[in-house]
Amino acid sequence: MDSPDSAADPRSAPTYVITRSLFVLAVLYGGMVCMAGVLGVKQVALGPLAVEAGIFAFLLLVAMSSAVAQLHGQATATRLVRLGFIPLLVSAALIQLVLALPHDPGMYPPAIEAFPVVVGQSSRMMLAGLVSYGISQTLNVVIFARLSHRPEGGGRLVWLRGMVASIVSQVVDTLLFITISFLGERPIAALMAGQMLTKVVLSIVLVPLLITFFVKLGRWLDRA
Repeated sequence: MDSPDSAADPRSAPTYVITRSLFVLAVLYGGMVCMAGVLGVKQVALGPLAVEAGIFAFLLLVAMSSAVAQLHGQATATRLVRLGFIPLLVSAALIQLVLALPHDPGMYPPAIEAFPVVVGQSSRMMLAGLVSYGISQTLNVVIFARLSHRPEGGGRLVWLRGMVASIVSQVVDTLLFITISFLGERPIAALMAGQMLTKVVLSIVLVPLLITFFVKLGRWLDRA
């Protein structure tokens, strides 16, 4: 049995190895968490479909968290999702600080009016973003891992599991975000249906390619 002194010694604590793939994917993940809200200001038209541009960052998040689950296991991917709250909250606080500070009188006039529109969000939308991010991204990891029956990582049909997990998680994300943001302020049924349809289509088209790329990138990084 270890002595009390050795148990208290921080050098006796377990050591966690961060591989190259986990480091690179975690850095990219943190950046996309911050970018998703900024890109979401613009609505893009994809043929007959319309969606807020933040979906592209969110699909990258979905693909990267699934890739981490494939390479390093469900527990590590879930931890990555939770750590994603740190850049999300820090960036939101920093935006509020910058908005509260007075602007330079010499600032380009159109930018003075445009900046709060581009980066500003109501407290209700900020809450919606936090809730929908945490639940949908966690759900994505859980579904992806459960479909393989291997929570420690690995498994076949990565592209198919990633696509199914993305479809379900993005539908839940839309339900949560639009309901929390707009319920009682505007009709949400048509908005929700259009967003869901677009996200499902993009999940089918893009996620298999993205997750295949990130898994291959991770394996290459760990061999390098």
